Amino acid sequence: MKRIAAVTMARNDDFYLRKWVDYYGGQLGKENLYIYLDGLDQVVGDFCEGTHAMAVEKIGTQLVAAEKGRLKFLSDKAADLLTSGYDLVIGVDADEFVVVDPKRGMSLAEYLSSLKIKDSVSALGVDFGQKLGEEGDITEDRPFLQQRHFARLGTRYTKPSVVAAPVVWGSGFHRIKGHNFHIAKDLYLFHFGYFDMKRIQDRVQDQDRAAQGWGKHVLKRAKTIRLVTEKKARDFDRWTRFARVAQTICRPPYAWNKPGMMELVLIVRIPDRFASLGL
Repeated sequence: MKRIAAVTMARNDDFYLRKWVDYYGGQLGKENLYIYLDGLDQVVGDFCEGTHAMAVEKIGTQLVAAEKGRLKFLSDKAADLLTSGYDLVIGVDADEFVVVDPKRGMSLAEYLSSLKIKDSVSALGVDFGQKLGEEGDITEDRPFLQQRHFARLGTRYTKPSVVAAPVVWGSGFHRIKGHNFHIAKDLYLFHFGYFDMKRIQDRVQDQDRAAQGWGKHVLKRAKTIRLVTEKKARDFDRWTRFARVAQTICRPPYAWNKPGMMELVLIVRIPDRFASLGL
């Protein structure tokens, strides 16, 4: 079995970070989680016990500059881990979860250990929304996958999140500078960041995020909720196969090492088998 670490950075985000620690801790072992809280004013929660969690100097005050600095910081940390004994490092935001299709009957560590990875591997992006009128406000006392069942298959969350060599991630982990990407079969990145309208509204009103220029960005992401609500859901297995091929072949003209999909809008219903992940 390969030795695998996971790294993330968060600020004022315990709602997702609790889930992140619970999921990746169960998959990889808490001792292999490296969590950096953006700002010395942040407090490490009790739920991080057993992980490597620490507050660091705040990285930037404006969205673009802060994001570049954040990913440079995390790229350096991942490189350190790879040169100190780890075989793979997963780099994701606190609201992102790399999962293996339960039909494979393998844990995340088992699946990744079975792959031959030169530089990196990507998971197919699955961006969850809220089907308004059918799905209510998200609650913390039940798994996300019991409350949300629809998502968009898009390119934004198909990221080279798993690395096997020191690399430099671009902003948001969306690409690796100077390297191509490979989308692994039956590997998905579940993104829950904009899957609840009430939480989006609360984020817009958050003074800390507003000061960094996050307001318009957050509102833009509410588009997923509108699409999930209005569009007919398609078959997950059929259209994830299509999306994986399309995103491998199509590339945006401004970034050859990022996936494209011809602006197609694909909404799918998540199969019940994924509930076994406990997310």
